Amino acid sequence: MKFDCQRSHLFDAVTLAHIAASSRTPLAILQNLRLEATGNQLIVLGCDGEMWVQRSVPCFVHEEGSVCLQGRLLFDIVKSLPEGDCTLTVNAQGSALLQEGNSEYRMMALSAEDFPPMPETGSEATLTIPMQTFRSAVDSVAYAVATDSHRPVLTGVLMRYDGESLTMVATDTHRLAHRRISGEGWGAEVGAIVPEKALRAIAKMPIPDDQAVTIRFGDQRLGVSADGAEMVCQLLPEPYPNWERVVPQEFTRTWTVEVDQLREKVNRVMIIARESANRVKFSGKANEVVVSSRSEEKGDAKEELPMIGTGGDLDIAFNGEYVRDAVKPITGAGARIELTESSRPAVIRSVDDDSYFCVIMPMALG
Repeated sequence: MKFDCQRSHLFDAVTLAHIAASSRTPLAILQNLRLEATGNQLIVLGCDGEMWVQRSVPCFVHEEGSVCLQGRLLFDIVKSLPEGDCTLTVNAQGSALLQEGNSEYRMMALSAEDFPPMPETGSEATLTIPMQTFRSAVDSVAYAVATDSHRPVLTGVLMRYDGESLTMVATDTHRLAHRRISGEGWGAEVGAIVPEKALRAIAKMPIPDDQAVTIRFGDQRLGVSADGAEMVCQLLPEPYPNWERVVPQEFTRTWTVEVDQLREKVNRVMIIARESANRVKFSGKANEVVVSSRSEEKGDAKEELPMIGTGGDLDIAFNGEYVRDAVKPITGAGARIELTESSRPAVIRSVDDDSYFCVIMPMALG
């Protein structure tokens, strides 16, 4: 096997396929990427056992063939190379030589025969969504997905389309992010729990923002194909927790603040809060919120945030990282924080846009 490929094309293919490669699996083959040189193209495939991501790019093939190379190693090497033409040669002894100019990197290679092939996806239902809208929706909820696997269903995002709007929900039980997008005529009604990793992969596919992405659902899988890239993943088993019960239906206090100032104040007090489990205290009185943090070893931090408040004074504490994440998707100038008591969850919304909100559980005031 031997081929020549522009470094930029090779990097694009490796970067996308590497999203699906697994570094924690006991199956050594899944820590690799499968490279196949055929015709006038290079096909790079990554898989973690539940998701497959494939990217095809143009190359000049001297000798057709396929091989598996360590995903992380190949990614790091190609990322570090300067722009130019790369040559990959695989010999019969089981090693691969990657050359670019005077640079040479030799890697151990595995047979491609044991790499799991990409499965087919049914087409029981499809959704066609503007790509910019899809990327924005994913970014606005994916931060709230659980990172541990104790409850696998929480490592995914609930997607529901009713023919008029698409709803995405994610929660790790400490916070819940919700986004609703109006979109009549995007496709059939769909309800699925999609792994967050798969949504991130779709968002990184080579589709311009001004075009649309078509997502296929069928056989308990999701699939996307676009411009030489393809992704297939297993959907997570339902049911999703009853997230509506988590969202407070009433509140007694509101704080309306400028988003930029809230970000700025929280960012600064987090310098100290990092030493105390990211605990940030918010004390709302009259027309300001005092944002503060304290560390036994580092000291204290305090910032004053102007606000328009209703309902009286309140002291409450949150994980500062959660507040920063919750505010990031807000594109307008103002945010409204809806509260009840120091031990009850709060809701952060945009003043101008009701399509997004985040529910955050409080921390002990300490």
